[in-house]
Amino acid sequence: MKRLFISISDGKGFDILLVGLAMFFLLALAGIPLLYNVLMSFQEVDMFTLGSFIRPWAGLDNYRYIFAQPEFWLVMKNTALFVFCSMAGQFVLGFGLAIFFQQNFWGASTIRGLFLVSWVMPGLVVGGIWSFILAGDYGVLNAILEGLGIIDEPVFWKSDPDLAIWAVIIANIWLGLAFNMLLLSVGLAAIPRDLYEAAELDGATAWQRFRTITLPMMRSTIGAVLALGLIGTLQQFDLFPAMTEGGPANTSSVTQYWAWQMSFKQYDFARGATISMLMLVFVFMAAIVYVRSTRGEVRG
Repeated sequence: MKRLFISISDGKGFDILLVGLAMFFLLALAGIPLLYNVLMSFQEVDMFTLGSFIRPWAGLDNYRYIFAQPEFWLVMKNTALFVFCSMAGQFVLGFGLAIFFQQNFWGASTIRGLFLVSWVMPGLVVGGIWSFILAGDYGVLNAILEGLGIIDEPVFWKSDPDLAIWAVIIANIWLGLAFNMLLLSVGLAAIPRDLYEAAELDGATAWQRFRTITLPMMRSTIGAVLALGLIGTLQQFDLFPAMTEGGPANTSSVTQYWAWQMSFKQYDFARGATISMLMLVFVFMAAIVYVRSTRGEVRG
């Protein structure tokens, strides 16, 4: 103990202490709940057995039950649509804004800072704002479209089965746009300006400079942004209770909201845990992509 104290006080082994503490808190706050959730997905857990340590063993019955539900494929389709379109919209618009704000013009920093407001706002607040914008009877969007003569009657964005999921996608794109812009701006700032100047002197067009310089130099950053975007989108929950509550008829429900409904509305905690385990597979894959991207960035 005395040797350990001397080692830490001299600075030797202090990094080991910090890593050990970090691993302890990670295990306590993430590892144990994760293992508990995995175990619960193979048990029968409801209101009466939630507080008990001894629960009936269900094996794969919970997974069979979830796969057999009529809304399973609808929720999976909604989740895939929500994730893909949200990530695509956030990335493309965020990349465009990042490139735009790389230009030197008056007020660029201020305007870019205003974009970050959407990122720091709680999801429930963003959902409430977009619920007002997309409201059928008094919504701001309908008023603008009617004023421009694009539509003749109000569109009920949140209650139309064909549009409800798109309403949440639009809100989620707006919510994550600033985060993508910020990370991509950091990547763009790390590219040496000399490369662009040399390419411009050689007669390269803006598109050629983007294709041959920006994209190759941003490969690791793009991978990290997409991986974090996938994780964040799969974790997005607040917009759904604030805007559509998964309706109408589950046409805007996704896995994370379905898991919450199963656990805290039907009080079937085991099957709610089973749905969350399906999400874990995608999050794990995104984490692998993120780690590989950041490793490549460090090596570069």
